[in-house]
Amino acid sequence: MSIQEIENAVAKLSPEELSVFSGWFEEFVADQWDRQIERDAAAGRLNEVLEQAKQHREAGRCIQL
Repeated sequence: MSIQEIENAVAKLSPEELSVFSGWFEEFVADQWDRQIERDAAAGRLNEVLEQAKQHREAGRCIQL
């Protein structure tokens, strides 16, 4: 299925169907993001950022949320 076909199908959804689809798609994108973060963390691609965050915290440049 092409992007154009997907766009056309989504455009034809009823308001109720669009609401259900929108909720599903938001969750789908969030899950994809979570998986990417997990892969990046496992591969060590976040190590430098984590180290910088630790240094900022230890230097008192962070606030409690």
